[in-house]
Amino acid sequence: TMKSKRARLDRFLSQQLGINKKDTRLLIAQGRVQLDHQTANSVQQLVDEYTHVSFDSKVLQNKTPCYIQLNKPRGVVSATKDPEHTTVVDLLPNDTPSNVHIVGRLDFNSTGLVLLTNDGRWSRDLMEPNRHVAKRYRVTLDKPVTPEVIEAFQQGMYFAFEQLTTRPATLIPTPPEQEQGQYSAEVILQEGRYHQIKRMFGHFDITVLTLHRFAVGGLRLDEQLAEGQSRHLQSSEVTAILTPY
Repeated sequence: TMKSKRARLDRFLSQQLGINKKDTRLLIAQGRVQLDHQTANSVQQLVDEYTHVSFDSKVLQNKTPCYIQLNKPRGVVSATKDPEHTTVVDLLPNDTPSNVHIVGRLDFNSTGLVLLTNDGRWSRDLMEPNRHVAKRYRVTLDKPVTPEVIEAFQQGMYFAFEQLTTRPATLIPTPPEQEQGQYSAEVILQEGRYHQIKRMFGHFDITVLTLHRFAVGGLRLDEQLAEGQSRHLQSSEVTAILTPY
């Protein structure tokens, strides 16, 4: 429908109806245009991608925003299409809108909470660094975490390849597992650089054996969801997720 995400009503109507922008004024004055089921009253009203727009009872735009959480299994790609591997989109029910995109990818072998939406504004808000939306992970490691590692996560680490220093991250070791040679910890990040967690531990020659994302912002992964399953978010969850850490 619209190229930009928001447009003035006169521009939207002229594109949709193939008429001159000036001629849209009369249609609005005659009360023939409705925005979200209310009679429009000005050419300057804004239409975004989810505004319900009708003219003479004919619907010009009707798109429902959709917000999904999925429990990603290992060996699934965070992409919409892949010629070789199953993607997270392949796991969604058939009635999912075709225009959903992934918010914050997880690596091939990582598991846990993946979010999908067709609402670009919501996904931009989630990824906006100044909103401090935290992502929480459980990791298992081949070596124990030392105070030096915890301190380095907190200080931020320099990544020469991107020439940047990571934002402060929290690393909380959990008591050792019963299994031999496996240590675990929780990591809280406010960003998600390429293989960031693996690279930060790699700096100390610690190998990440498993990585599981269990929360983003105020939203925890629904423990009822089996791996590969998904469900739509409730409206309270859509807003709760933007809670800063």
